[in-house]
Amino acid sequence: MGAGHAHALYVHEHSPIHRLAPEAKLVAAFIFVFAVALTPREAVWAFLVYAAALGAIIAVANVPARFVMARLLVVLPFIAFAFLVPFIASGEQVEVIGISVSRDGLWGMWNIVAKATIGATVSITLAATTEIPEMLRGMAVLKVPAPLTAIAMFMVRYLELVAGELGRMRVAMTARGYDPRWLWQARPIAASAGALFIRSYERGERVHAAMLSRGYSGTMPDLNRRRATGAEWRLAALLPVLGAVVAVVALVTT
Repeated sequence: MGAGHAHALYVHEHSPIHRLAPEAKLVAAFIFVFAVALTPREAVWAFLVYAAALGAIIAVANVPARFVMARLLVVLPFIAFAFLVPFIASGEQVEVIGISVSRDGLWGMWNIVAKATIGATVSITLAATTEIPEMLRGMAVLKVPAPLTAIAMFMVRYLELVAGELGRMRVAMTARGYDPRWLWQARPIAASAGALFIRSYERGERVHAAMLSRGYSGTMPDLNRRRATGAEWRLAALLPVLGAVVAVVALVTT
């Protein structure tokens, strides 16, 4: 994975957020999400502040709103579950458009929707402004164990390779006049999956042997030794400090 390898969640821009050191962005994102998680669900105003702050960062980073909204679809299963909570939760019942639901369930629904949406938006913004090699380098700077960063690096790369190989196999099957779509046509799909697994396993062995022959000892060389400056840490701290202050005020006043 070279430094120029981009991923589908990355938006190539030259904003101040893009230029921040990855380790500063990782720490800021973690603290901000932690503050959001600690915020009482009844403090609706706090979540509006979080949303406004995230919106400002997305605007500064020149990340299209449509890009963020499209990738927020990943939280739809959680939101779908959240809408069931008012009907299955116990406690005081209230009527909403003529339907009796649990008051605690409504607050639980709001809690899940708000925190899941904000957390996912933070992750999307981080990925949109930080390439994967840079993110992994930032993890290494933050002293995340080397085996974890290596596993993450190879996992991301091999997911892309496997997806590409699967696409080529599908094209080859279609070009030969076979396009299975039904359950009783699952056997060729299973055979293709088995062949794909074997190819991926053999490719991994060849790549590992090639890396060992070139002196790989468990860690990738750090070709970019730039570290976050004091100014970058201060700029990155704006969001988590805001999140921490809002969370503390919400905890005290709610």
